Amino acid sequence: MTNAPLITFDDATLGYGRRVVLPSLTFGLSEGGYLGIVGPNGAGKTTLLKAILGILLPTGGRVTHHRPLTFGYVPQAQTTDDLFPITVQEIVLMGRYRRAGLLKTPGSADKERAENALEQVGLPHLSPRLFRELSGGQKQRVLMARALVSEPDVLVLDEPTSAMDIAAESATMELIERIHQESRLLVVLVSHSLNIVANHAQTVAILGGTHFQIGPVEEIVQPETLRALFNYDFKILEIEGRRLVL
Repeated sequence: MTNAPLITFDDATLGYGRRVVLPSLTFGLSEGGYLGIVGPNGAGKTTLLKAILGILLPTGGRVTHHRPLTFGYVPQAQTTDDLFPITVQEIVLMGRYRRAGLLKTPGSADKERAENALEQVGLPHLSPRLFRELSGGQKQRVLMARALVSEPDVLVLDEPTSAMDIAAESATMELIERIHQESRLLVVLVSHSLNIVANHAQTVAILGGTHFQIGPVEEIVQPETLRALFNYDFKILEIEGRRLVL
């Protein structure tokens, strides 16, 4: 069965005023997909993400949401304010505000959903703890629970393993993989790391300079494709079923 299309770009040009950042994009994102967006700073990753979220309109062409969509957004953990004494449960309940109303006190059903989301990311025991007391990996999981409790159609993750050690990075990516496999969520992952994207995403969008290319991971993560995008030689090794981009 073919998954339903959620978002399509039809010859969409993205930019700000007269400044074009990404020209003539044509591709689609479907229910249950997994898109990895990779590229250096300034290549247009944030611009593309804004267009997917619907907060940046194209200057040409069209970006279509095929039905009303709810987005669960997971920012980089270090962008959150650690000074405010807020508990893990309170952080997760923020994800219910859109559905319950910003000024409405969360009810028992909202709290139950928050606990279920923490269970989903493996941290139900940390519900009463202060968010600022957690490790970087734990904070990222809590922010993931906050995104999941909103019951999203699309889970968007912005550099989810930034500043993590190898063990925490591996655990975080395994969690995202499990959530994706257990649900019909469209996952959109933004990363600087070709190796992360190459081993987890189904579809890869690579941005480099004025270049943009998108396609199945098996087609995009190839030495000749990467060389054409970055004007640099790459090697790709297969080690125990995993890709290593050198």
